[in-house]
Amino acid sequence: QVQLVETGGGLVQAGGSLRLSCATSERTRTTYAMGWFRQAPGGEREFVASVSLYSGVTYYGDSVKGRFTISRNNAKNTVYLQMNSLKPEDTAIYYCVTDPRGSAIISKLNFTSRGQGTQVTVSS
Repeated sequence: QVQLVETGGGLVQAGGSLRLSCATSERTRTTYAMGWFRQAPGGEREFVASVSLYSGVTYYGDSVKGRFTISRNNAKNTVYLQMNSLKPEDTAIYYCVTDPRGSAIISKLNFTSRGQGTQVTVSS
């Protein structure tokens, strides 16, 4: 299993911004694509965004389109999630995931490795 380390969560007021980072020591086929999903207390998993590390193809969940941007730095084996115009309903634990089959697979909430998660809380 690939080790993923998320950072950047925290508390922010509605309308504010946060940037999450996810670093991995792996740069092999096992990390062909990386992404994020989130889960609020008592809620279901929700796909947020994914990116293929080599082609750059991205996918976004409908609720975050236009507000969140996923990007990658292949030299640092790191993926970022820039979150702008945050809303209270964005409050959740955000998990970084990876899968060798591509960003489209992650968009279906399929993945082979997952990080421990980082809490994002948006106050109204």
